Amino acid sequence: MNNFEKLVDKIEKREAVIAVVGLGYVGLPLAVEKAKAGYKVIGFDVQPSRVEQVNMGINYIGDVVDQDLADMVEKGRLVATTDYARMAEVDAAAICVPTPLDIYQQPDTSYVESSAKEIAKYAHEGMLVVLESTTYPGTTEEIVKPVLEAKGLVTGETVFVAYSPERVDPGNKQFKTKNTPKVVGGITPNCTKVASALYRNVLEGDVFEVSSPAIAEMEKIFENTFRHINIALANEMAILCEKMGIDVWEVIDAAKTKPYGSWRFTQVQDLEVTVSRSIHSI
Repeated sequence: MNNFEKLVDKIEKREAVIAVVGLGYVGLPLAVEKAKAGYKVIGFDVQPSRVEQVNMGINYIGDVVDQDLADMVEKGRLVATTDYARMAEVDAAAICVPTPLDIYQQPDTSYVESSAKEIAKYAHEGMLVVLESTTYPGTTEEIVKPVLEAKGLVTGETVFVAYSPERVDPGNKQFKTKNTPKVVGGITPNCTKVASALYRNVLEGDVFEVSSPAIAEMEKIFENTFRHINIALANEMAILCEKMGIDVWEVIDAAKTKPYGSWRFTQVQDLEVTVSRSIHSI
C-alpha cells in the first residue's frame, strides 16, 4: 500500500495516533471527541498549567463534559504535553491555535507559524496535518505546506495537508463539536479524502468536501462576516425600535413568520451591554 492507503487504513481501524495542537475552547473539545471515537490522542499546548489540568482529568472548558475528559484520561486515550518531540508518534495533527488581530487589524498568524514549524521538525511520511484556526484564504498553502515540504515531503503523496475551519459556538446547547457539520478542503484530492475520513470517524455531523483549502478558509470568513453583520443589524434595529416606542421582539416574531429569507434574532446580556446574536429560525 502507498502512504495514502496506509493512512486511511490506520484511520479506519482507529490505529492512528492523533495530535491536537492548542487545548483551548476549540482544541480540547476536539481532542476529547477524537479520544471518545477510539483514537489515542496527544494534546499539545505551550501552557504547562493546561497540560497539567488535562493530565489530571480536570476540565476548564465549558463545552466539554467533565466526566468525558476524566474518563478519556483515565483510560489512557488522552494525554497532554508541552514536548513537541512526541509529534514523532503522531499520524494526524490538527492545529487549533489562536489567530488574533494585531494592532493594525491584520491577522496574526504567529501561533500558526510556530505550530507548523514544530510539527515539521518531527513530520514523517504518511502524516496528515489539518489547520482549523480561523484565518485568511491562502494560509494553509502559504504557511503550513512550505514548512512540511522543506523536510522533503511531497504534499498529496507523502504528507497530506488540509484546512477544516473550527465552528465552535461556546455555550450553544444544541450544536457542539460532535454534531456540527464540518467543511474540509485539502491541497490535493487525496488530502481531502484523508482528512474527511478522520472527521467522519469522529463526528456525527456531515462532512462537506470542497475543492481547496482556500475555499474552506473563505467559507469560514463568510460565516463570521454574516454573523457579525446580523449582530450589527439586530443592535441597530433594537436601538431604532426603542427610540420609536416599538416592541422589537414583536417585530422579530412577526418577521420570522416569513418562510424564506428571514432570520430570528435573540439577545444576551454582557456587562450591561445588549449584544444580539443571530440564529437560524428553525
